[in-house]
Amino acid sequence: MNSQNSMQNNIQRLPAEIQYAAELNLLIETDTSPRPPGWSMSLNAARKFILGDSSLGIERKIVANISAIERMLVSLATGRGLMLVGEPGTAKSLLSELLAAAICGTSSLTIQGGASTTEDQIKYSWNYALLINEGPSTKALVPAPLYQAMKTGKIVRFEELTRVPLEVQDCLLGMLSDRVMVIAELNDGENLLYAKEGFNIIATANTRDRGVNEMSAALKRRFDFETVFPIMDFDQELELISSASAKLLEKSNIPHTLPKPILEILVTTFRDLRNAAHNASQKGGGMDGLTAVLSTAEAINVAHAAGIRAWFLEQREANPIDLVESLAGTVVKDNPDDQAKLKRYFEHKVAKRSGNHWQTFYQARHRLP
Repeated sequence: MNSQNSMQNNIQRLPAEIQYAAELNLLIETDTSPRPPGWSMSLNAARKFILGDSSLGIERKIVANISAIERMLVSLATGRGLMLVGEPGTAKSLLSELLAAAICGTSSLTIQGGASTTEDQIKYSWNYALLINEGPSTKALVPAPLYQAMKTGKIVRFEELTRVPLEVQDCLLGMLSDRVMVIAELNDGENLLYAKEGFNIIATANTRDRGVNEMSAALKRRFDFETVFPIMDFDQELELISSASAKLLEKSNIPHTLPKPILEILVTTFRDLRNAAHNASQKGGGMDGLTAVLSTAEAINVAHAAGIRAWFLEQREANPIDLVESLAGTVVKDNPDDQAKLKRYFEHKVAKRSGNHWQTFYQARHRLP
């Protein structure tokens, strides 16, 4: 057991079904509600796993509207695919992972979409040595995530579906409508793979990439769409960034968490810049609108980087100067105009804020690129 724990401690990121194995087991053991065919737990238990239940000691894992989570679970229970869309960094991938872990006990059947994704990476390929020697057979077939999910009645996660070429996307049509995969190379009796109960697809697409390879109307009809929104409430976002960054810093063997005033500066800065970008887009472009992704996930990364910088370079807890240093590489990517916009933000907004931490933050502006 100690050896297993040591091995897990050396893994950078555990999948949800391992990280929360105790919670999943508890929910399954205490679950008295009816379960859809092929599901590991009921919709009620899956909702508790994602949104938390203090009476059972179940941790809340994501900030989301309860009705949205219920709609997602209902969609998946009907057998329709679920498409999660939203801005980058709104935890769509995490949400799909949690849903898969709750429903079927594994989130590892994942396809990472991209311009180079091919149909055999989605469905199946062949062991060519066996194929040449013995011909097409199930022994020579190498199952990809979609094949495995259909055969075992699991959830397959398709990340960034709209980055995949349209003709490759449409290979999902038969599996979503008829729940069958045709393997043309095999003989009759082996050439049809029928999906077991529990099989389904959760796909994600961020709003910045949806136009890259827009889904066909036929494929859209086979998905229920759900938009994942940024966290609107300041206190909720602050709490999430605080807890998530604390876990990352502990994983990095850092004995300090970020002080609350530093986290408040971070959250306020991200929300200011995010709102400026939104307002600029609504007005058809503006001098304060940044092009970088200013998500909660990016803010967590900045908090983690600030803590690492402070501890491993100077063995202390993070201060506003570390925040400026860590912020620069996140907010300023490949658009040189964003550098000037970020500096204007410091002059127009940060300079006017009171308090020692804000003033230290402002005085460190010369560290921006």
